[in-house]
Amino acid sequence: MLTGSGSPAQRAGSTEARSAEHPVTFRAARGGLHGDVRVPGDKSLSHRALLLGAVATGPVPISGFLRSADTLSTLAAIRALGVAVEDGGGGELLVTGCGWEGLSEPEDVIDVGNAGTLIRLLPGILAGIDRFTVLTGDASIRRRPMERIVRPLIAMGAAVSGREGGRYAPLALRGGKLRGIEHRMQVSSAQVKSCLLLAGLRAEGGTTVIDPGASRDHTERLLEFAGISVERGPQGVRGETWVRVEPVNSFHLPAVRIPADTSSAAFLAVAALLVPGSEVSLLQTGLNPTRTGLFSVLRRMGADLGIVPEAEDSSRPSGPEPMGTIRAQSSQMRATDIGPEEVPGMIDELPIWALAAAKAEGTSRLRGAAELRVKESDRISGVAELLRAIGVEVFEYQDGLDIVGRPQGWPGGTVQARGDHRLAMAGAVAGLASSGQVTVDDMRSAAVSFPGFIATIESLQAG
Repeated sequence: MLTGSGSPAQRAGSTEARSAEHPVTFRAARGGLHGDVRVPGDKSLSHRALLLGAVATGPVPISGFLRSADTLSTLAAIRALGVAVEDGGGGELLVTGCGWEGLSEPEDVIDVGNAGTLIRLLPGILAGIDRFTVLTGDASIRRRPMERIVRPLIAMGAAVSGREGGRYAPLALRGGKLRGIEHRMQVSSAQVKSCLLLAGLRAEGGTTVIDPGASRDHTERLLEFAGISVERGPQGVRGETWVRVEPVNSFHLPAVRIPADTSSAAFLAVAALLVPGSEVSLLQTGLNPTRTGLFSVLRRMGADLGIVPEAEDSSRPSGPEPMGTIRAQSSQMRATDIGPEEVPGMIDELPIWALAAAKAEGTSRLRGAAELRVKESDRISGVAELLRAIGVEVFEYQDGLDIVGRPQGWPGGTVQARGDHRLAMAGAVAGLASSGQVTVDDMRSAAVSFPGFIATIESLQAG
């Protein structure tokens, strides 16, 4: 699979280190991909379990926690706020929640690194307490739009400012007494929604957020798991949804079991679909309906995908999220169109869907995905560049792509990851599914969401 000598098993311990220093070349997986894998824990839920656990009352055991660059930034952030966390190793943590008033004012700026979820959700926690905090991040974070949380938090009564009038980080925030609002989001975003719901827990009166789509609902599920009342439902006839919370004085969060990350599993599932002779089972994968849109679309395209929900076990509560096994076998697929109504349910999986579309029969079309342009990179431009680099014809639009499928596959090429973990992993899968090889200029960013990605690929290729 990779350049270098020795068997895949012998190289597994060294490939992650090599990827931090050199371009990595992924060769065709001619023997197919085979095996059972549990990918690392869900990134979205790992962030949220830490943040909500920090302001809960008493100890909160967390299992299945994802140890990635992004989530470790959240761990460092709540420690900077004075929250005690015992680290049991692996995916085990014990957060001793101290309530909002137990949070300390941090002595220094909180650096979120590349964690977009953290810089958008943490202000919702901090908005309701009289503490001063400054949040910044890497170059990518400082380009991402922050006005979408700054304006509603100011409307609720928090003092928030940022670069260019609050459009970008760094953000300076001093919380205080909040009032509930009704806020209609212009762009469907689970991060913005979650920020305002967390702030609403400390506001006077109810807080309602109207979502133009149906973005992921991990925060709502976790709040309900903690015994907090959450009202939600459809809004009108245009696909809008609404969610409302009332303020609480305190709450207890039970032990949180975090499933394997749905988005990380998606890359391995698509790899199995595209590489001939493959069969891969992805164990304990999150099956939250707001996250499984990709699998529905792939089935529509003719993918051989089986999903088996995990049975409830009274001796081991499942926690706030459903999970199960996803089985993927190599498949011949046909093109499909994805419209704006499907985008929120697969927003993070669209780069790897694009690779599946690149090997499907016919032309696939994506529209309504302009939000991809303000992710870790401009993912519409990045995906188009990646596909062209391996020889796939693609047409780029402001909010989407037209991808002309090559069922015969592609010979390979050299792709640019742009420091984006989703593009880096898509490039790797493109190499496995090629007839030759694909070189990814930099695989370091894969650790943002999937530490051990290269070693996992090697283990599947070894069978």
